[in-house]
Amino acid sequence: MSASTTIEWTRDPTGGVGATWNPVTGCSKISPGCAHCYAETLAERFRGVPGHPYAQGFDLRLWRDRLALPLSWRRPRLVFVNSMSDLFHPGVPDDFIADVFDVMVEAQQHRFQVLTKRHERLSAMAPGLPWPTNVWMGVSIENRRFVHRADALRQVPAAVRFISAEPLLGPLNGLDLDGIDWLIVGGESGRRARPMHPAWARQLRDRCRERNVAFFFKQWGAHVPDDQLDEPVAGTLAIIDVGGRSRSRLPSPGVPGAQFARLRRVGKGRAGRLLDGRTWDEYPQARERVPAPR
Repeated sequence: MSASTTIEWTRDPTGGVGATWNPVTGCSKISPGCAHCYAETLAERFRGVPGHPYAQGFDLRLWRDRLALPLSWRRPRLVFVNSMSDLFHPGVPDDFIADVFDVMVEAQQHRFQVLTKRHERLSAMAPGLPWPTNVWMGVSIENRRFVHRADALRQVPAAVRFISAEPLLGPLNGLDLDGIDWLIVGGESGRRARPMHPAWARQLRDRCRERNVAFFFKQWGAHVPDDQLDEPVAGTLAIIDVGGRSRSRLPSPGVPGAQFARLRRVGKGRAGRLLDGRTWDEYPQARERVPAPR
C-alpha cells in the first residue's frame, strides 16, 4: 500500500512528492514511545473487516505484491518506508529485508527514509546490506534510556543518518550527535498524549545548531506551552518538571528545584509547530560513507 502523506518530515523539500510505502504492516511494542502508537490505533479500527488491508488489525504481515511498487512511480518521491511497521522487526525474514533494499537500490529516482527501534538487528544486518545514497537510515529515541540507539546508527554507512525523537518523552541527556545528519523532534498527539517539556526541544535544537546537524521540529502534539497561546483557551492543564514528572500545581515563586512548564491540551492542529516563534524545517545533505571493514 502506498499513499501521499501528511507526515511533515516526509514532504519533499525539492518539490517532489512525499509518500509512504508499506511492504510490511503491523508491529509490536518494545519501548515507551510505542505505548500510544498511531499506526496500531488506525489498523485496529478495521480488524475483522473482510477484504480490508487491515482486516488482521496490527498483526505483522508481509506484502510481497507491494515490493515493486516504487519502481512504477516515475516522478521522484521522498518515501517513508513502513510507516505502519518496523522493517527490522524480528518477524520480518532477512531475505525480505534484503528484497526491500534491492528495490531501493534499483529505484534511484526516489529517496527512502527507513526508521527503526530495533537497533540491534539493524547493527547485525547492516554490513550485509547495500547502502546507496538514496537510502536514509534512522532510529527512534524517545527518552534518555534509549540514546544508545544512536551508537548503533553511527556504525551504519547510510548517506543520511537521522534520529526521530518523537514522541519526545524526556530530556535526551547523553545523546551523542557525532556522525548524525538530521534530528526530528515532536510531541505526542492522540487521545492519551503525554506532554513534551519545551526545554527538551530547545536543548536539542541548540545542540544541533552547535554541531551543524539539521533540525526539524515536527509538532508540539496535543499539548502546547501556555505562553505560546495568543489568548486563553479551554483545555486540560498539564504541569511537568524538566524530568517529565507531573504536578497538580506550580510551586511558589522562588522555590528551588526543577524547571516547570505549563502546557494546555488543545489538540495537534491548534498546538501547531512553532518553536520560539518560527518553524524549523531543516533537511540533511546526503554524504558518501565507506562501509566499515567486516
